[in-house]
Amino acid sequence: MRESSQGVTVVALLADPDAPTEIARHMARVLPARLADPSGQGRRFDVEVVSEPFTAGTEDLSTVTRRIRDRARAESWDIVVALTDLPLHAHGRKLVVDLSHAHGVALLSLPSLGGLCFFRRALRAVEEAVLSLASPRAAGNEEPAQRQAPGPFARRLAPVHPGPIGEGETADLRYVVSGPRGYLRVLSGMVRANQPWRLVPGLSKALAAALATGAVATVNSTVWSLSEALSTPRLVIAMVGSVALMIGWLIVDAHLWHRSTDASPEERKRTALYNASTVMTVGIGVVMCYAGLLVINLVWALFILNDKVFASMTRTPLHGAEYWTLSWFVASIATVGGALGSGLESDEAIRAAAYSKREQERRRMLEDD
Repeated sequence: MRESSQGVTVVALLADPDAPTEIARHMARVLPARLADPSGQGRRFDVEVVSEPFTAGTEDLSTVTRRIRDRARAESWDIVVALTDLPLHAHGRKLVVDLSHAHGVALLSLPSLGGLCFFRRALRAVEEAVLSLASPRAAGNEEPAQRQAPGPFARRLAPVHPGPIGEGETADLRYVVSGPRGYLRVLSGMVRANQPWRLVPGLSKALAAALATGAVATVNSTVWSLSEALSTPRLVIAMVGSVALMIGWLIVDAHLWHRSTDASPEERKRTALYNASTVMTVGIGVVMCYAGLLVINLVWALFILNDKVFASMTRTPLHGAEYWTLSWFVASIATVGGALGSGLESDEAIRAAAYSKREQERRRMLEDD
């Protein structure tokens, strides 16, 4: 790490566009104060955010770290922490953070932090990376970092643990996640990076078809009779079936399923991880759509239904339970209508709604190859 002038350490948060840049900008507001106290010696930190697609077109760790070093050499930064929302791998393990004290550079793969308490974990990870790079060992002759006792990353971000570093790599400290807990952690982080809630406004044509289907079904006397005749287990089956149909239709119709071109075990695991994140992302988005349809149909039923007409058709008084049962059943019917309506959406529109920008670029690159 270069020595800072006048006791000010310039920290650059080099962030991929979209979500990593937003996270970096939030961090930049609080990091200087958080870093000044534990660093000691009256050192001040100046944090700046640079939004740049440094992972564009590649998932290779050595290529990404080389780009970061080249970018750092061209500027007057003391420390560079790069943030990406792509899951990166090192020697078959899922990377959390890579540090090179000699170059003053760190690389953080955000999905490895998981989906819960995300910003707090990301802030802690960046804070620990900066303090580690700013410590005296970064420029000293102490024993290599990877031989020392596990640091704050491993203590605070379990199940994170030190990872192996190969010959010729510039990193001298690496943390990875592995095992079932690590897999679930990365998977939840990937789903969060995809921001599944964006799927709701992104499926405008499908939602329009679903709302139209629900509006018509709510005033259909045959649907009234069916809703009264169905038991709770059958209503649950109808709900699960309609949601599963919507998820499957979106994945198949928009070609969201990723097929590996490499038969290696590592590539198969990576493909399975990406497909699992796709199913979870689309699934969460569809469940949110279903919940919205249920509420809208309930409000529509409360407004439009007449208790005398309903009772004459079904021989059942119209009470709260009948409103709920009918709205639940209609939501399942409307979801099937939405699945058919999603065929009107372009594949690009669905992918834009289902994936982060980095994931969209990665898939476009694979298609081009």
